[in-house]
Amino acid sequence: MDKITELKNKLSSLRPLNEGELKRLREEFIINNTYNSNAIEGSTLTLRETALILAEGVTIAEKPIKEHLEAIGHKDAFEYITELAGAETVLSERVIKDIHSLVLMNDRENRGVYRSVPVMIMGAEHTPPQPYLVPKLMEQLIIDYNEMLSEKSIIEAVSELHLRFECIHPFIDGNGRTGRLILNLELMKAGLLPVNIKFADRAKYYNAFDEYSRSGSSAVLAQMIRDYECSELERYISIIENEPK
Repeated sequence: MDKITELKNKLSSLRPLNEGELKRLREEFIINNTYNSNAIEGSTLTLRETALILAEGVTIAEKPIKEHLEAIGHKDAFEYITELAGAETVLSERVIKDIHSLVLMNDRENRGVYRSVPVMIMGAEHTPPQPYLVPKLMEQLIIDYNEMLSEKSIIEAVSELHLRFECIHPFIDGNGRTGRLILNLELMKAGLLPVNIKFADRAKYYNAFDEYSRSGSSAVLAQMIRDYECSELERYISIIENEPK
């Protein structure tokens, strides 16, 4: 956290970006984040195709409508968590279900509803709990997370929150995308930048879950988030320092 704090303080000391600059950077981030988050879940849309759908409203021939809706739903959900972060909205089950409703906009029956059937995560070392346990586990997760915020750094707290959320796997679909949005909501509420867990890093990301299942340690994911956060802060600093005076 020392490096993150140093970079955050440096960014705060520089000329603030104007609204137009912030809007451009936010739009670029949303496109990249939507592409990577959906690709991790199996979407075949390329980064360019994702940009065309979100920025230009173009329909990509021979690509499923479902993937178009997933891209649009993720963008809407990211804009929603940005609003929640600005209002410093307390994380709750209702907030989580609202985020999921946007992510799963193409599935009216299951959006914002905890699953009622058992599920398996292919290739994972962990089997999610039976559906009747989900409501109680989610209630306890929120309670425990609020305690973690007073005992751990924000990076450590959100890492454990994310790992436990995905292990509970509360929804029939859209858990990964929803979980990563929740992670970014909490980072932004803490005054940090949202991070983009990249499709290219998915093996390391999956390893973080395996390590958590084996040892209960969230250290692998926490280090990933620290690295991503530092990269984002450095990118913003570089943009400001290299702009014409």
